[in-house]
Amino acid sequence: MEGLKILIVDDEPDIVEMLSYNFENEKMLVQKALNGREALEKAETFKPDVILLDVMLPDIDGIEVCERIRNIEGLKDSYVIFLSARGEDYSQVAGYKAGGDDYVVKPVRIKILKHKVAAFANRFKVGDIFFDSDISIDKEKFVVSKEGVDHVIPKKEFELLALLMSTPEKVFRREEILRDVWGDTVIGDRTIDVHVRKLREKFGDEVIQTIKGVGYKFAG
Repeated sequence: MEGLKILIVDDEPDIVEMLSYNFENEKMLVQKALNGREALEKAETFKPDVILLDVMLPDIDGIEVCERIRNIEGLKDSYVIFLSARGEDYSQVAGYKAGGDDYVVKPVRIKILKHKVAAFANRFKVGDIFFDSDISIDKEKFVVSKEGVDHVIPKKEFELLALLMSTPEKVFRREEILRDVWGDTVIGDRTIDVHVRKLREKFGDEVIQTIKGVGYKFAG
């Protein structure tokens, strides 16, 4: 995890210091925030790879902070792990709908949290090149490589593949894909399916798995 940038956001200083100590020992670059406004300011300048985000903050709650972060250029790929004393299903669903990638119920078990962050770090090389299986993505050059062969593909296909690869095995709902890849553009109902079919033709049927009635996930 050395060199990974992590932003820790919690209104309890003891928790912030405990988490900071543990992740600094892993040679990660750590920034801290005690409220939502401070978190947004530091996130925009620090560009963290991982954000540990408390849900119950004194000014702007963590759900809104996450929603705002997802609208900041350069932070859409940050890995957001919610920390919360509330473990109810509806609270966790709200976190995922806001753009969170994981949800950890307090009290935080540091070993489990470290494993989650390590899994993220091991899944990707820090920076703009993402690796999984025999496929890699260079987000600066807009190049997809499979088994050492480079492929330049249309922009929307690239963005769709990058989104699915950002969290392998996570099921991305259709509405989530539409929001993150096409934004406010009005498209036909079958557009996502057509782009998935084209990616499968280029990189293999096994790369993207369909979850009927829900969406898609990267399984390559």
